[in-house]
Amino acid sequence: MAKLRTVDLSVGYQKQKIVQNLTIEIPEGKIIGLIGPNGSGKSTFLKALARILQPLSGEVLLDAQNLQNIKTKEVAKKIALLSQVSDSSIGLTIREIVSYGRFPYQKGLNSLSEQDLAAIDWSLQATGLTALADETISTLSGGQKQRVWIMALAQDTDIVILDEPTTFLDPAHQLEILLLLQQINKTYGKTIIMSIHDLNHASRFSDYIYALKGGELLVSGTPETVLTKEWLQRLFEIDAVLGTFPNSTKPLVLTYELGAQA
Repeated sequence: MAKLRTVDLSVGYQKQKIVQNLTIEIPEGKIIGLIGPNGSGKSTFLKALARILQPLSGEVLLDAQNLQNIKTKEVAKKIALLSQVSDSSIGLTIREIVSYGRFPYQKGLNSLSEQDLAAIDWSLQATGLTALADETISTLSGGQKQRVWIMALAQDTDIVILDEPTTFLDPAHQLEILLLLQQINKTYGKTIIMSIHDLNHASRFSDYIYALKGGELLVSGTPETVLTKEWLQRLFEIDAVLGTFPNSTKPLVLTYELGAQA
């Protein structure tokens, strides 16, 4: 299982720091939720974890090695990032998109191996899309498209990073995607790191939560530790009424009002 952590990480754009001095060790084999107000640096942080953005200072360590010093294909075998799905995929079949997940394992211009084909079949079966494998992705619903991309990227990577994977999906498809990620985590032991706006989804599906505000880590811990009335007021400036999920100690945000920061 790949280990991922940051040491005094600062990252941003054109020398402007968005995320500042983050030292975080990602729990292995867990679902990690990343929450915070808009502009708090969630997407920037995730891009740094996936080596899309280079640190301004500090470092990201993958298995104790500086991520910047590892070959791109080797990083791709350990870490997958799902950001926003590109419209350029519209004419591709589902099987073609899922096959992209095998790119890090191919040498030169070699065709797909038996191992590659087996991994592709696994992804199609896991998403329930085997019967539609030769259809173009444009024929799928938003939730189905997201499932295809998740499974394309999840093949043989220990760490899957997702930037707001449920955005623009209706409630049923949001739940479908989160249950799929939970299944991937529990069945295959993969580490899932996802930014998420819905606090109840973050609570229900996360084992551990990091809360960012103003590019800094405000608080981290289990949902019970982070999603408290006091921390939610400091993080979002809201006055929340909390309960718990049925048969669980995880917090459930029942309602909230705007509240002045403590």
